Amino acid sequence: MNIILKKIILIYLSSLLLFIQSAAANDLQPGSIAPSFQLKDQNYKTHTLEDYQKKWLVLYFYPKDDTPGCTTEACQFRDDIFKLKALNAKVLGVSVDDSKSHEEFAKKYNLPFPLLADTNTETSKAYGALSSYGTTKRSKRHTFIIGKDSRIKKIYRDVSPKSHSQQVIDDLKYLIANEK
Repeated sequence: MNIILKKIILIYLSSLLLFIQSAAANDLQPGSIAPSFQLKDQNYKTHTLEDYQKKWLVLYFYPKDDTPGCTTEACQFRDDIFKLKALNAKVLGVSVDDSKSHEEFAKKYNLPFPLLADTNTETSKAYGALSSYGTTKRSKRHTFIIGKDSRIKKIYRDVSPKSHSQQVIDDLKYLIANEK
């Protein structure tokens, strides 16, 4: 087989795999098992989905550390952290920025929750929260409430940074009140 044909087949198979992964991520809906992850935070500590079993988890994806909308959203979660803790909920932020960038961002704004570094973009992709602009990849502003059973309970694909934390709190209260 000539080399050009091999390259064409390889490109085709790679594209097909990305399409299948993207379709699977877009199939996530309330009731789906949350995709597993293993990511380091701003303190270089590894977090996995399994670490949060038996707790409510707010997993929020955001585009970039220390940008206006991302800062607003992070600070809203910071300001509401005691309300979230009272609901037995943990908050994790995820972006494709590295742990060093997360460390600076968390320190600058006194963020009391882990920011996870999805530098290989696999977790963002698994949750359907990855956008690509040429060679630049960013996490989309999506949030998932994951229940104690590791199932997705609520998905937010259209997030307003200023009011999102309160929206999550209100929905968590409803979900907890209606928990089986």
